[in-house]
Amino acid sequence: MHIRTRFAPSPTGFIHLGNLRSALYPWAFARHNKGDFILRIEDTDLERSTQEAVDVIIEGMAWLGLDLDEGPIYQMQRIDRYREVVKQMLDAGLAYPCYMSEEELNRLRDQQMANKEKPRYNGLWRPEPGKTLPHIPEGVNPVIRFKNPIGGSVIWNDAVKGQIEISNDELDDLVIARPDGTPTYNFCVVIDDMDMSITHVIRGDDHVNNTPRQINIMKALGGTPPVYAHLPTVLNDVGEKMSKRNGAMSVRDYQKAGYLPEAILNYLARLGWSHGDAEVFTKEQFVDWFDLESLGRSPAQHNPEKLLWLNHQYIQNADPVKLAVATKPFAHELGIDTESGPDFVQVVGLLKDRANTLIEIAEGAKLFYLPAPHLSPDQIKENIAEAVIPALKDLTEAISAAEPTKEAYAAVFKQVLAKYQIKMPALAMPVRYALFATTQTPAIDSVLVVLGKEEAVNRLSKVIQ
Repeated sequence: MHIRTRFAPSPTGFIHLGNLRSALYPWAFARHNKGDFILRIEDTDLERSTQEAVDVIIEGMAWLGLDLDEGPIYQMQRIDRYREVVKQMLDAGLAYPCYMSEEELNRLRDQQMANKEKPRYNGLWRPEPGKTLPHIPEGVNPVIRFKNPIGGSVIWNDAVKGQIEISNDELDDLVIARPDGTPTYNFCVVIDDMDMSITHVIRGDDHVNNTPRQINIMKALGGTPPVYAHLPTVLNDVGEKMSKRNGAMSVRDYQKAGYLPEAILNYLARLGWSHGDAEVFTKEQFVDWFDLESLGRSPAQHNPEKLLWLNHQYIQNADPVKLAVATKPFAHELGIDTESGPDFVQVVGLLKDRANTLIEIAEGAKLFYLPAPHLSPDQIKENIAEAVIPALKDLTEAISAAEPTKEAYAAVFKQVLAKYQIKMPALAMPVRYALFATTQTPAIDSVLVVLGKEEAVNRLSKVIQ
């Protein structure tokens, strides 16, 4: 079997992590099996679908590196195909027009609920042998309903949930086309999956109730249902279903917040799937390890702290050159001219071990690109003890004569500390303040290398004078 999977989002809102997980798993399954991965945009809800939502979906997948073999394919561009199949079903007696008005349907449902019955269409317009149908009302455009089988059950072996059985008596005759002729979601999905030869449908378990209807339509059309794998819901950090209403962040939000796509992908992979105790792994490892058997059956819960930790791991281990390229847009937003001043790659390499996001790297980089601080006598007196000035003077002279390396600067500090019998903080803190007007910086010997000997000596000399 040649594996073919799909991600079929509806562009009616922004795409959050829970949505993206429904793209990641079918992508990984297709890649693991050397199959095809298809993006299908289910845009038949004309009132709510937007091009902006489509753009966010495509951009988010591209950012994560979820490459496509086919698509995006838009359902609205396939309307003629759906209408063709509706006509075929009408001609074959698999579907029928229903003239029940919305008011009649609402009255029927109210009556059923009053009788403590499950609200469902009663088959009034369903043609049966020997049955006389009501008189067709004038000026009414009917919906088209699928003749769902009567009796028996729909049974499928879900790759995540195991065997599921739904009685056909629980299912009424589904509307497959609206009065204006536009097809409905469950019908379009079936035609698409058949036409695109989809072998595995991996999606959220909010679609479980749609599955028996889709299986029945597919079998009526002579198709073979794909393997279904329904993923448990993703909950937010307080246990509610992840949604924009409950504070879920969009993919763009994470991108703007300085997260790396590798970290997001790694995090999403573990949000309902596992491979032993592996926590941090590459995309290639994930594809190599992925299988449906390792998908979890319990709802996965979003953990922002875990995601931030993962992002730190990826930043810490990233190649400084690539990390600098990713960080530059954030630095430019802060007004940093990365082409003027210290080598930005060196700056990023110095800051990355302490940063959780690219924004934090950019914030830290500001120190190296701002003008030298203008310290008043009062600021110097308050932050640099007069007793340490002689040591600071010796240190400045030694730095000026030293090789511009981390090892050489570390040796210089060691010599001055020994001469004056003082501890490292007593000297390093004044140096930091003299250089940047703050005592919060990375290791001072590394800072001197990145800032540059000449600039460092100039700043220290101003304080000593």
